[in-house]
Amino acid sequence: MPSPVDLVPSLSAQLSTAILSRPVSDDDLAAAALFMLDAVANIVAGRNSVPGRKLLAWQSAMSAGLSQPIDRGRLAFLYGSLCHILEVDDLHRASVVHPGCVVVPAVLAMAAGTDGKTALTAVLRGFEACCRLGMSVGSQHYKIWHNTATCGPFGSAMAVASLLDLDEQGYINALGNAGSQSAGLWQFLDTGAETKHLHAGRGAEAGLVAATLAEFGFTGAPEILEGERGFYRATCPNPDENLLVPAPGDPWQLHETSIKPWPSCRHTHPGIECALALHEQLPRSVPIARVSVFAYQAALDLCDRAEVGSAYAAKFSLQHCVATALMNGVVNFDSFEPQARAAAGELRSRTSVSTVEQFQSAYPVHWGSRVEVELHDGSVIRHEVADARGDPELRLSHHDMVTKARGLLEHGQHPDLDALIDGVLAMAVGGPVPDLSQLLACRSNNPD
Repeated sequence: MPSPVDLVPSLSAQLSTAILSRPVSDDDLAAAALFMLDAVANIVAGRNSVPGRKLLAWQSAMSAGLSQPIDRGRLAFLYGSLCHILEVDDLHRASVVHPGCVVVPAVLAMAAGTDGKTALTAVLRGFEACCRLGMSVGSQHYKIWHNTATCGPFGSAMAVASLLDLDEQGYINALGNAGSQSAGLWQFLDTGAETKHLHAGRGAEAGLVAATLAEFGFTGAPEILEGERGFYRATCPNPDENLLVPAPGDPWQLHETSIKPWPSCRHTHPGIECALALHEQLPRSVPIARVSVFAYQAALDLCDRAEVGSAYAAKFSLQHCVATALMNGVVNFDSFEPQARAAAGELRSRTSVSTVEQFQSAYPVHWGSRVEVELHDGSVIRHEVADARGDPELRLSHHDMVTKARGLLEHGQHPDLDALIDGVLAMAVGGPVPDLSQLLACRSNNPD
């Protein structure tokens, strides 16, 4: 006879069962279509970047002389890597996971040309899995591990398992094998290495591989999360398993996910918003003496960076993002290029960052900031926000989301952006999933 302990379902089983039992409304599908659009636009735009061209040149070289088309795992890897390059993809605050760049690429790779509603349902379920896991890992995990990379494979596995309509054991196997592929360290930040893009790509690919293997009965550890040699024990000093499984009345975590309006680390966005507001108040006749940015510790851990030797380092610099927003009243792709970094250097050196209890205690549910500007005449102007634009409390409108996507698609030089936008949004009413694979043959030369 099994013991009472043996009768308790594993955490993977509890998570997948809870997610699969949740109803999906038309509003849920419409919201998922907008997040799908945001990810698709980021994939297309990511091609027009130095790392994007390197990735596509690498893929071209790896495929040279081969007659077969790119496999779905490699396709998910490329989609995911491209999606995360420009730092303007979505972010779920409570989990500190970028779900779109791991879940949507896996769905695109698996489901091109199939029913849009089925695919969007898979997106909702994938977001739920990786965000719920990210909520449960605890704050100490994030100091070393990149949550998108470690929690992401669970989301892509859940989404692909949904597309494949696996049985209960299939979901457990998919999540078990996804968890053993979980990885991704923050060390790249010290030099601004391009490794972060691989985190999203591998997260998408790992989950797809895990779920498709599960379709063939390939087994995975059922207790991959809570086991003595499992994910929590290996990587999480202070996990909270109570946050893992959604309650029946909880919203889909996709609705709790933020959309980025600016192409930099999301931790910089509250400060950017404050700085843009202050730009409108600055007297042009009185120069700035010093700038103080107040935030929460996680923002400083990743983005306290006064020296920025690359565009990527600038995207992870509170000092640079706030300084350039104060100076120019706009933050866009050009704000991180060499000329912009040089122009902001002097003000950046007079910008300090620190934590305050007001924002520390609210994190990670709310990501707030305050910026204070002291002028040479001794006067001080300040602005603060409890949440940033694009958060669930300050959602981008449907029009804003489409406008953002249009700008990204233009940046990526998509040949028919209106058709792509309309096609993605039509998925919510059963239109087919778009096929982006032909775009990977473009812009693959001249990686420098």
